[in-house]
Amino acid sequence: MKIVLMVLQFAGSLSFLLYGMKMMSDGIQKSAGKSLHRVLGFMTNNRVMAVITGMFITCVIQSSSATTVMIVSFVNSGILTLNQAIGTIFGANIGTTFTANVGIFRCAGFGKQYRNDN
Repeated sequence: MKIVLMVLQFAGSLSFLLYGMKMMSDGIQKSAGKSLHRVLGFMTNNRVMAVITGMFITCVIQSSSATTVMIVSFVNSGILTLNQAIGTIFGANIGTTFTANVGIFRCAGFGKQYRNDN
């Protein structure tokens, strides 16, 4: 019975996560005017800029999954091309790694203060 409850809780939590990302993506698409189309086009035309954009977005919202969902929805709506999306998703994965390492380095630096080395 506990396993069934855990599976249902996991499925419910995953459903809320996906629903929240879908709502955020839909809201951004609805608010996407010509200015957002122009800005995203400028920021992702160059592959290096696309990677940097993906890293920045992921560091700000701290979720590469949410960034990827937004980028895929932008491709579906025609705001971005597939080539622009590939660089941005690659940057999102790098941004997740960067964000995790910043947290680890901060914790490690804080932990050294309380170590008892002789």
